[in-house]
Amino acid sequence: MRPMSGYTFTAYFENEVLRKRPYLKKEWCIRVCEKPLRVESQENNRFRLWGEIEELEGRVLHVVTLPDKTTIHNAFPDRGFKR
Repeated sequence: MRPMSGYTFTAYFENEVLRKRPYLKKEWCIRVCEKPLRVESQENNRFRLWGEIEELEGRVLHVVTLPDKTTIHNAFPDRGFKR
């Protein structure tokens, strides 16, 4: 895990998420964590956060964090997000 302005990323994020979605930027994930449109708790004490990313043509990015809300585990564009 490498820190980035107080945030870290799991090995899964570094090795799998970025490999499958090379267009994603860590900065976008951090932006969602800092200014989410919505936050929900998930099983295993993880959190789901959604945020609009202008650089993704205004689409919503879904970010999953570990319980500390600063360790980012997964991220993907959420086509089914309802405002």
